[in-house]
Amino acid sequence: MNKIKLFFGLFALIAVFGITSGTNAQSSPVLYFCESYGSNGEVSISDRFHTGYLTVMVKSEKALGLTDCTIQYDKYNCSSGTFSFYKKFPFTVKPDMKYIYFEKSSENDMSFDKAGIYRVFLLDSGGSTVTSGLIEIIP
Repeated sequence: MNKIKLFFGLFALIAVFGITSGTNAQSSPVLYFCESYGSNGEVSISDRFHTGYLTVMVKSEKALGLTDCTIQYDKYNCSSGTFSFYKKFPFTVKPDMKYIYFEKSSENDMSFDKAGIYRVFLLDSGGSTVTSGLIEIIP
């Protein structure tokens, strides 16, 4: 009988928390990848691509508040089990932006030249991580 009371007590507590807490599936900015961004939006969203140029997408529910930022690639080293710096690209954006695409330009080649697993960061002007994502590049 005590086990039943305990079970229903825990169930009631969980139900109350579930009803009163405002949880969101994703409360922070999301970073993801596509082949390119055109007039019809993102082309071929994935987390696995062949070597070459890609577009990094960042989407947020609220303004990111960035002006100067950086996209940084870190490459996974299978031997050591760690990520190490690969390359980075500076960008200038508007603080009120919630949806940004970062692509190849005359200043930034945004290419993945070697196959591997990469951790990609959007960094603010102070070098702090705003959001990040993982991508696999295949030959």
